[in-house]
Amino acid sequence: MKTVCVIGGGAAGLMAAYAAAKNGNRVILLEKNEKLGKKIYITGKGRCNFTNDVPVDEFLQNIVRGEKFLTGVLYAFSPQKVIEFFENNGLAVKTERGNRVFPVSDHASDVTKTLEKACKNSGVEVHLNETVKRLHISSMSDICIMPDIRDGSMSDVSLTPRIIAVETNSEVYPCDYAIVATGGLSYPTTGSTGDGYEFARCAGHSVTDLKCALCGVNLQGDWYKSLQGLALKNIALTAKNGEKVVYNGFGEMLFTHFGISGPLVLSLSSLVNRLPISSISLFLDLKPAVNEETLDKRLLRDFDKYKNKFIFNALSELLPVKLISVILKACNIPERKIVNGITKEERARIVKTLKAFPMKPRSLRGFEESIITSGGVALKEINPKTMESKLVKGLKFCGEVLDVDAFTGGFNMQIAFSTGYAAGNTVE
Repeated sequence: MKTVCVIGGGAAGLMAAYAAAKNGNRVILLEKNEKLGKKIYITGKGRCNFTNDVPVDEFLQNIVRGEKFLTGVLYAFSPQKVIEFFENNGLAVKTERGNRVFPVSDHASDVTKTLEKACKNSGVEVHLNETVKRLHISSMSDICIMPDIRDGSMSDVSLTPRIIAVETNSEVYPCDYAIVATGGLSYPTTGSTGDGYEFARCAGHSVTDLKCALCGVNLQGDWYKSLQGLALKNIALTAKNGEKVVYNGFGEMLFTHFGISGPLVLSLSSLVNRLPISSISLFLDLKPAVNEETLDKRLLRDFDKYKNKFIFNALSELLPVKLISVILKACNIPERKIVNGITKEERARIVKTLKAFPMKPRSLRGFEESIITSGGVALKEINPKTMESKLVKGLKFCGEVLDVDAFTGGFNMQIAFSTGYAAGNTVE
């Protein structure tokens, strides 16, 4: 039996603790908050979309960073196995649009309670309000030639440093393994304050550049403020880096007090967060189901119907009222111009603007609002099967602290579960 200290009681840490304990190991789960799963409680707007029920090969297409690294653990502990785990532990689940899986109760707390119950039933020792201060790692000077007790001979002990203890604000816990599952920098109020990156650096690991991901976008100017609260469905959003298209998606978007957010924007942010923001241009297609020619014919029909009205009124059946003024201003057409006076060239401007309304980003929102952190412990230094450090024996990393991230839809929670399970289940 090994002694395992799991640092962090979120999705990855709880799964790692369960997986290690079910195999008969002593597991000590150290959580600095007053309760477990604090970030889980706000996942999926409090409903907790905890995985995505698609085949692994399709799942891999939704990973932004770390696809090759994650392939093995996702097959070993797939979305279907995660669903089975929760159902076997008493959680009723349902699958919604986009294969997103939720608890039937729509309460994220039930996901945490299920993980807590599985840990408790496996004998995990949970310590709340304990902040890990540092890892104790054997140095070269600690390693010596030890006598082999079995036959009295001398055998060389590996010179590889190894974990020997975890120190908290109240105690030092000797251990054979330490699993770092501290999350990233996102939503620091939930306890994700980057501790794991410091543990990694102190152990000699590289940490890649940390960026906000799955977050809103601040726009230049203030034109969008009149649109605050406007949700658009069935639209297309494109991002270009110079002339190169780096993102094109179809779905929903929301105007906010700072710019834009919503599912399309969150996904976009994960693909542009390592590019110079000054080179990024965004284009909104308000009518992606039709081409310019078809859209022009629709405009002509509306113009004929409202030929003696203001152009503002003529667009009322085509666009949300809030958006009409913004579109006309972008086209440099007065709102009170009579439809009969709209020229062919002006109509063409309207069509082109509706198909590619330009927006210029100023920056991404900060870690306080980004759902996940992009970047983390360098994957080349981690064993992809066991999540164990290649530099320090017995030291493992799982979840968001690693340099892995994916799009929205339950993919990041699944990554936490798969890497956490791999870390705990391979304790030997």
